[in-house]
Amino acid sequence: MKRFLGILFLVVMISGCDDGDLFLEDINFDDATVATCANNDIIYKLNEKEALLLELPEVVFPSETKTQEITIGGSIRVVYRFFNGTVKADNICETIPPAIPIVVDQWTAEAGGKIVITSTPIKTTDATTNSTKITGYNHLIVLKNVTFQKTNGTQVYDEFVFGDYKTTVSSIPFAFTKTLGQCATSKQVYNFINSEALTLNNIEAGLIKNEVTPLNTPRTALIGSTTNSLIYRSYTGLLTESYFCNTNTPATPTLFQEWKAAAGVANTEGIIEVTTTTFGTGYKHTIVLKKVKMVRGSDNFSLGDNYTYGELITN
Repeated sequence: MKRFLGILFLVVMISGCDDGDLFLEDINFDDATVATCANNDIIYKLNEKEALLLELPEVVFPSETKTQEITIGGSIRVVYRFFNGTVKADNICETIPPAIPIVVDQWTAEAGGKIVITSTPIKTTDATTNSTKITGYNHLIVLKNVTFQKTNGTQVYDEFVFGDYKTTVSSIPFAFTKTLGQCATSKQVYNFINSEALTLNNIEAGLIKNEVTPLNTPRTALIGSTTNSLIYRSYTGLLTESYFCNTNTPATPTLFQEWKAAAGVANTEGIIEVTTTTFGTGYKHTIVLKKVKMVRGSDNFSLGDNYTYGELITN
């Protein structure tokens, strides 16, 4: 019986000494931060004496919600390296890396595997106004159906979560003054400063008229996709007053980006309020936008609970 148990124990031990196919699963990169090199196209994670490297020279990390699937091969590479000492960014990013530590082993991903990058916005919220801003994008990187060639065989991964890589973007300024203009024919209302404009188009009849509104009883309307449409645009050059109210849109400056307000919901969101008072011999119309959400593709940001669009003077 003892002899049988001894043989059984030996078989178990031999079975446990496989060719290393499960070795990678024991390596934990969960606490490692995704980093990038400033002087090349490598994104990497480091863990003591190990480095997981993605070389992505043809990949653009977008400033929009988007999913990309990139095939490994050619200049797109995935490499796992083992060093004989603690590895640092200099070992990855420098044109001439330090002499130590040195690479003692390397696994290279075969062509045909996929790198899936899912990009989503990072937002900040103003606690006072409940407005939001997009300050960057998070890019979740996942390796799928990847086979590593090792010195002693292969290592296959159906899915391996590489991690989150973050990029920053410049927030939309929205630095408007509160003085509004209006086109004589189309009745479009506009506000602009430098290279950005916010326009209210196809305004429904009766929303803005030369008649004082009762106290605490503004005229209201819902933002729509055609009537009462609100559009934010930024341009590659400076705007002037002459850009607006033309039959044909001027060729310059050229459009850089465009966001449209989501359609309003009665008593809930996307509401326009107009309060009219006398102003000298004319009238002052104060336009407030309540809980308006600006949308571009799958991305959006909020103007907050109450955003004062501005004041329009009419006679």
